[in-house]
Amino acid sequence: MKILVRLKAYGLHFDIWALCLFFLIMIPNCIWFAVPAPCDVLRGDSVTGTLDTIASVCQVVMIAALCLLQNRECKKRHKNTWFTPCILLVIICSLFYMISWIVYYAGIVNVDVILGLTVFPCLAFLFFGLNRENWIACVPIIIFTVCHILYGIVNFIL
Repeated sequence: MKILVRLKAYGLHFDIWALCLFFLIMIPNCIWFAVPAPCDVLRGDSVTGTLDTIASVCQVVMIAALCLLQNRECKKRHKNTWFTPCILLVIICSLFYMISWIVYYAGIVNVDVILGLTVFPCLAFLFFGLNRENWIACVPIIIFTVCHILYGIVNFIL
């Protein structure tokens, strides 16, 4: 019964900042699709097909939930504040993600870089969802994070 009451706290509302975060995270991916890196191990075939499919579905659901669902109770509580510790963590994770891409394009491919490319974007989305108290979005974000990290580890680290 409590879950149904909490679901009623959500409404449809377009969050432009969620879409901006998604585009920010996707910029290096678009560059990578167009311009291969010098030591481009990421272009290899994946051995985690089912996991990749689950991750892709969760990615679409998480972006849709972040962009379209709003916890009205959170909006009321945080009416006058936009810069929070979670937003600071979103910015930090996004910066480390961009740095990981720069290092990758510099030809350095190691465990730290692979984990930087897999963990930091997931954490950026998770902290954004936590900041918005969008618990519905946090579920696919967590599933996507687990799948994305496993993809990176199995395909490029082990």
